[in-house]
Amino acid sequence: MSQSAITQSTSTIAAVSPTTTAAMESNPSNPTNHPQDFLTHLESYLSKREGVDKLLKITRYTTKIILSTTPHHHHRLKTFESNIGLSRKAFRIGKFVQDINSFRSANLNFVHNIILAILAYGGEGLYYFVEQLVWVIKSGLVDGKQLGKLQKVGAWAELIGYVGSIGLKVRDLKGILEGEMCLVKRVESGDEELVKLREKKLLKKLGLVQDVADGLMAVADVRGGKGRLSGPVLLASVGLLSAVISAHKNWLSC
Repeated sequence: MSQSAITQSTSTIAAVSPTTTAAMESNPSNPTNHPQDFLTHLESYLSKREGVDKLLKITRYTTKIILSTTPHHHHRLKTFESNIGLSRKAFRIGKFVQDINSFRSANLNFVHNIILAILAYGGEGLYYFVEQLVWVIKSGLVDGKQLGKLQKVGAWAELIGYVGSIGLKVRDLKGILEGEMCLVKRVESGDEELVKLREKKLLKKLGLVQDVADGLMAVADVRGGKGRLSGPVLLASVGLLSAVISAHKNWLSC
């Protein structure tokens, strides 16, 4: 593979989450720069919106699994699960700005990259913006007559976002694999650069699994929880899988 292709693959990988990358490079508590004990790492993790949000997500979908597998629904547990969902919406206030910045930093050299970026960042950004309105309504501040329509718009936007995100990750994973094949030919198996590249490949694969899981839940939302692959236990399980993967990635980035 040519040097320009390797450079292009590297740039597209970095463009997927520029805000996260910048935070990791500038964060002095990053474990790649300074070792830290568990409690210090935990403090750093919980000080970030994403860290708290993913812990809430794990808690919510664990609760959903319990509610889906027990013969009798517990009213308090159901209320607890619902309140966690409302709390997570509050943590998404202003999060659509992240997608605007991600789109501005994306690799838009080719038409297919532009289309994928519009789908991924546009869809997700619209979803997060609508979620703010849903939170305002469910908090009781304004009338909820338009709640159903907003939730439907949000569900479609989220699904479109995941379609684009999956496309971006497949593209980036292809670039990583090509770079790995080129690097294997000229370095030893224990080379630091090769090890880091394989770590990126693993994280990219986990991200792809997460997007597929979240996409499945988005499809269920669009269909109103009806049809195949919409069972409560299945959806709660894939939600928990997505939450654990996301929490793991955010833990590594602290």
